[in-house]
Amino acid sequence: MSHDVVLIPGDGIGPEVSEATRRILAAAGADIHWITRRAGLAALDAGSDVVLPDETVDAVKKVGVALKGPCTTPIGGGFSSVNVALRKRLELYGAVRPVRSMRGITTRFKDVDLVVIRENTEGLYAGIENLITEGVVTSLKVVTEEACLRIARFAFDYARRRNRRKVTAFHKANIMKLGDGLFLECARKVHESEFEDIDYDEHIIDAAFMRLVQDPSRYDVLLCENLYGDIVSDLCSGLVGGLGLTPGANFGANMAVFEAVHGSAPDIAGQDVANPMALLASAVLMLRHLSEVREAPELMDVAESIRTAYNDALEAGERTRDLGGTLSTTEFTDAVIRRLK
Repeated sequence: MSHDVVLIPGDGIGPEVSEATRRILAAAGADIHWITRRAGLAALDAGSDVVLPDETVDAVKKVGVALKGPCTTPIGGGFSSVNVALRKRLELYGAVRPVRSMRGITTRFKDVDLVVIRENTEGLYAGIENLITEGVVTSLKVVTEEACLRIARFAFDYARRRNRRKVTAFHKANIMKLGDGLFLECARKVHESEFEDIDYDEHIIDAAFMRLVQDPSRYDVLLCENLYGDIVSDLCSGLVGGLGLTPGANFGANMAVFEAVHGSAPDIAGQDVANPMALLASAVLMLRHLSEVREAPELMDVAESIRTAYNDALEAGERTRDLGGTLSTTEFTDAVIRRLK
């Protein structure tokens, strides 16, 4: 049975890493019907006057699942972030960033295995700013009980389903007593009423960052509001080799968008040197999701086959230049395909 998935290749290196990912999924036997839509500069270049056309949003709403490459948001001109707009319009309230050490990638830490859960819809990223007077600007941090309860329940449910042991909430409630205080109050309420089988604790964000870079094994699932989650997910990516290796996913009530979280890197676009790993790893998350929501267990097998293949390739030293290797995008793609079983 073929599975419909919206593909948003993006721009810059997006089309290259998207094509590499499609090739690997096809070679692994994933029966995916790709519905291609545009966003970012690719949408503007195609004649759209917005970076996120309605037809792209409508396609994701209809299908329910999308795989998205990196998209550039033009600076100036009144354009809002493609990523922020997509999350808001589709109500993708929960961002998931698994961060794991990978065989063949040498970093300071060898056994990193944690997950960042980020509230995606409010906080400072609500984008409510006001010029009070010349030289004085305010930015409003929006925190609602509804969103806090929703993301807390999402994080604890994720931990339970994935056999995770502990959820840690990152906060600055010692300073932002009402906003971050509400975030903690909701997390405690959800834990005490529904998830007492999962350990729970709370760490002030600045001290937590220090502990993370000292010993990331202290943490398992990190529960964060929007800005903290954005920052800590990039920090954690650095513990395992960088954004070029880290997958991302965004979940709503009935929709999910899987994406590479690195930039569009227009300076290397079209040179066949981009690393497709982040989008490929995101596609593996997508296949696992499809296997669950569409009751397609064969896709779980395909996901594991791909994951094993790229792990084996990396361990054998078959890496792109950003990881210290010599392979082009095409050569790395071919190396993974050869190792599929």
